Amino acid sequence: MKLCILGFGAVGRGVAKVISMKKEEMKEKYGLDLKITAVTDTSGAAIYDEGLDPNLLLKIKEDTGKISNYPEYGISKISNMEVLHKVDFDCLIEVTPTDIENGEPAKSHILKAFNDKKDVVTSNKGPLALSFRELAESAKENNVQLKYEASVGGAMPILNFAHDTLPSCNIKSIFGILNGTTNYILSRMAKEGSSYEQILKESQEMGIAETNPAQDVEGTDAACKVVILANSIMNRDVTLKDVEIVGISKITQEAISLARNEGYLIKLIGEISEDTLEVSPRLVREGSPFAVDGTLNVATLKTDLAEDVTVVGKGAGSIETASAILSDIISIYKSKE
Repeated sequence: MKLCILGFGAVGRGVAKVISMKKEEMKEKYGLDLKITAVTDTSGAAIYDEGLDPNLLLKIKEDTGKISNYPEYGISKISNMEVLHKVDFDCLIEVTPTDIENGEPAKSHILKAFNDKKDVVTSNKGPLALSFRELAESAKENNVQLKYEASVGGAMPILNFAHDTLPSCNIKSIFGILNGTTNYILSRMAKEGSSYEQILKESQEMGIAETNPAQDVEGTDAACKVVILANSIMNRDVTLKDVEIVGISKITQEAISLARNEGYLIKLIGEISEDTLEVSPRLVREGSPFAVDGTLNVATLKTDLAEDVTVVGKGAGSIETASAILSDIISIYKSKE
């Protein structure tokens, strides 16, 4: 299977790493021969139909910062759309930066791939949160697959779990911690008694929180995931504007201490049901499945037959997120056997 990777930030590099780590295993286990035929970043691209070396891609990016410096096959100042016109590939890996205003340019990349009868795997929340129905219908019309496990919860296997493991169940609601950054901040505030501002600053220094952390701490990132879960699992037709959002920036140490005295923790929770789409700080009982620390994500699916089923996983990390992307690639390949 030939892969075109648009975007070579943390997730794109993670995909190259896991392909390097798992290439031989994929051949032996599934008969799946993965080749990266194109990679792009802001400098340009590297394109080679016979397959680029994932380790060399990583080295070039680390040493020079520019994938266009790949020897012999590097191309400067070529756009992602031009790459999609030029390259030979079977599956697009769309991991460019998320835009929550209009979902671009990722949305156009995905639609272009569909129109060319190519499958797509993405971690990009923007187009999914804003144009889910349009993308799903385009994939269906073109008889190709759109997979996006990595867009919600990193390595937490919630989407494929719901579709593939619980197909006999009607899922009535989903309730969970869907953002690792906010969970890390709130966990440390509860453990250490430090202020929100202090923990946020340290989280930024450690690379856990972004330089501009607004999407995380104001709840927008979790809200995007709420939309994806609602549309994908509960067959709703909603977008980001349909979610009620309250973030954690106003949570004080006093509020956390009061909660702990009563045996509770404060967590940023996303809730999806037939009549609810919400992200807000909630009280969860200590010792419950939601009392997870660090960047862990957790979600409980309330079903008609299996009652409550809870999944937990790392919500961030390039390798963790790439593991979900690789799982989707394998799923697409197996479906064509």
